Amino acid sequence: MTHNFTELFIDGAWVESDGGEILDVVNPATGELVGRAPQATVSDVRRAITAARRAFDEGPWPLMSPRERAQVMLRMADALDKRRAELVDLSIAEAGSTRALAEYLQVGAPLQHFRDMAERILPAFDFERPVLPTIGQGIGQGVVLREPAGVAALISAYNFPLFLNIMKVAPALAAGCTAVLKPAPATPLEALILGTIAEEAGLPAGVLNIVTGDTEAGRELTTHRDVDLVSFTGSDTVGRAVYEQAAPTLKKVVLELGGKSANIVCEDADLAKAAESVIGNMITHAGQGCSLFTRTLVHRSRYDELVAYVTAGLGSIAVGDPADPGVMMGPLISEAQRTKVEKLIARGIEEGATLAFGGGRPEGLEEGFFVEPTLFVDVDNSMDIAQKEFFGPVGVLIPFDDDDHAVRLANESDFGLGGSVFTADPVRGYGIAKRIRTGFVSLNGGGGGVTPHIPFGGYKQSGLGREWGAAGLEEYLETKAVTWSAASG
Repeated sequence: MTHNFTELFIDGAWVESDGGEILDVVNPATGELVGRAPQATVSDVRRAITAARRAFDEGPWPLMSPRERAQVMLRMADALDKRRAELVDLSIAEAGSTRALAEYLQVGAPLQHFRDMAERILPAFDFERPVLPTIGQGIGQGVVLREPAGVAALISAYNFPLFLNIMKVAPALAAGCTAVLKPAPATPLEALILGTIAEEAGLPAGVLNIVTGDTEAGRELTTHRDVDLVSFTGSDTVGRAVYEQAAPTLKKVVLELGGKSANIVCEDADLAKAAESVIGNMITHAGQGCSLFTRTLVHRSRYDELVAYVTAGLGSIAVGDPADPGVMMGPLISEAQRTKVEKLIARGIEEGATLAFGGGRPEGLEEGFFVEPTLFVDVDNSMDIAQKEFFGPVGVLIPFDDDDHAVRLANESDFGLGGSVFTADPVRGYGIAKRIRTGFVSLNGGGGGVTPHIPFGGYKQSGLGREWGAAGLEEYLETKAVTWSAASG
């Protein structure tokens, strides 16, 4: 089944691109055609921004009550739920996701988050908060208002297309913003489907606009003076450029960037469970996840034992077409991404690290962009392979001597997105977690799965701001104080 879009979604209607160029979207596992999408021009992006600006300044959406917005969003949530199976299949074909990952994280979690965001603003979120009376020169009172930030430019990455699109669209709409969504060039189809969902649910024209495009389209969104806020997910390199481009007009900026998250395995840890985590974080979506724990720090006394566990486990990983339910790891998104990963693998060998597993391309998979699960041992934390984000199925194992040493190694990184600790002592684990400078930490594998209630984001060069839940909604709001005199006459 192919998904063909010949038009962009602007101002509540499907319109042709000024350029007229149509791009083929291919399955990264097979090279087969998944669908087609228009290539937006800068003038197309400007049309979308104009529509969003008009919808914010003149339209009903930001003036609706939170309950009214929630009702429209719940209709969108219902429409998304009806297309769940289709979205799962598209995630497998467009992004190269395995079916299990598609059902749970690529599609299931974002649909849960979208509904949560709509329900969150029904009764609970505090858009108008009275303040206590002020007594001094007479008596005064007032309220603190939380108002939509304005026109939001939403720029997402290719690895979890629907997830990332919804993580931006849902809070923007809930806050009362209008938006222009630009998906990654490699995965535009799951974004354009949101246009059909908006139509079906009766979202007012111009509230959500969807354009495609690459660097020039993105730059127009990050620099245009009619855009008030930019939310970007992608690499730290591009994130810095986005930050610079938004600076002249002092836009509010939310950046969800890269990671090189440390997984600390203490000497009292359950090594079988820890090894499952190491392997899972290497192979999940072929390592194409910013929050994956790809830098494992192991107590020196258990180092060789964990290496044996992990290499044995990697030997049973089935790599191939993710449409096959027996496959555990699919392809990288493109030939360019595979080349980047292979260069970093070669760099690790040059640096003197030891390849304990993998390092090449799987046999029998000539079609598609596959790389073997790859494990490096004898790694020093200063090596490039311990500091740079692979965004591929590559893990490194680094020994440590004690808890202080582990914390120091974990924090010796430009990134600070996630972290993990395995230990039999939960008090010890919590103490280590408090010392790691990252946006989240998982203890002994965490629990509860992906939840819409926990904020997501990072320290340092992993980004600015937070997504998900109340914290994610806050990013799309401005704060205003209104005061008045309580005196009569």
